[in-house]
Amino acid sequence: MIAAPEFKITKVEQSRLKDINLENIPFGKYFSDHMLEVDFDGKEWKTPEIKPYQPLLLSPSLAALHYGQSIFEGIKAYKNASGEAFIFRPVDNFRRFNISAERMQMPEVPEDIFMEGMRTLVRMDSSWIPDSDDHSLYIRPFMFSSDELIGVRPSDTYKFMIILSPTGPYYNVPMRIYVEEHYVRAVPGGIGYAKAAGNYGAAMYATAEAKKKGYDQVLWTDAFEHKYVQECGTMNVFFVFDGVAVTPDLGAGTILAGVTRDSVMTLLQEKGLKVEERALSMDEVVEGYHSGNLKEVFGTGTAATISLIKELKYRDLDMKFDIDKWEIAPSIKSTLNDIRYGRLADSRGWMDKI
Repeated sequence: MIAAPEFKITKVEQSRLKDINLENIPFGKYFSDHMLEVDFDGKEWKTPEIKPYQPLLLSPSLAALHYGQSIFEGIKAYKNASGEAFIFRPVDNFRRFNISAERMQMPEVPEDIFMEGMRTLVRMDSSWIPDSDDHSLYIRPFMFSSDELIGVRPSDTYKFMIILSPTGPYYNVPMRIYVEEHYVRAVPGGIGYAKAAGNYGAAMYATAEAKKKGYDQVLWTDAFEHKYVQECGTMNVFFVFDGVAVTPDLGAGTILAGVTRDSVMTLLQEKGLKVEERALSMDEVVEGYHSGNLKEVFGTGTAATISLIKELKYRDLDMKFDIDKWEIAPSIKSTLNDIRYGRLADSRGWMDKI
């Protein structure tokens, strides 16, 4: 692996942290002192550089701006009560990043550059990690094509970067969700399973329309029948029936294999619930709501963590839930937070110490 001394490192003369209050800090608005940048020249990755956070100088003909070869990940770092810094399941995000790269015809980023670059960067800017509950340091690795020409083909050159952003909760109140039946997020054979920038750009219109109606996000349904649950705009989704937690399966390649999703499935099973990854129709959701068998609905994601869903709007039906009576989702969120903040032993090897 590349050791930290082999990175080209330029430190800031003075940190900007003194001008920022890390309590109740909004998501994605502020960025730490340093960033990582490394270029792929068509044959090999060059020497990674960590330098002061700064703008990029880009050509108007940059391939990524015209043809959308751009992918990213979302990871979080936390501090325990002793001030030690940990990153939550970064290897899983590294692996998913390269799955996205393959689908988008981009070069894989070597593990030493991705992992050691991230660890070194977080170590340098560890003072930017908030130490309040529901706060963390959001880590954004991303890569985009950097050829300076216009032509529909995979780029030869690429730029990989990591930036850091201290953040509070992405959603700080229970959510109202609109079930989308017209627009689609992904189809089998598409790029729904990749964390590609275009997936999010294509989803913005439907999300904006839902927000005009007073909802926070959309719940996507399948592209063919608009019958089966997929995922929400920024998170995977779970439906808890009597003793059974159901989440859409990954088989069709239309939803993201969430790292938080996988963690939650593990914790649900450890708490004695049966977890089913399978097709889930809105008919089954509605039937469960009317019968009282549908107990809880919540979303999971790196940014969202675990977000309670208090209302689902499906056609003419407003499914409203009394979240004050819920036990499962709050318990899972509490356990996950206790692991992340070091209050509970990490028996699963999820926390990567910096």
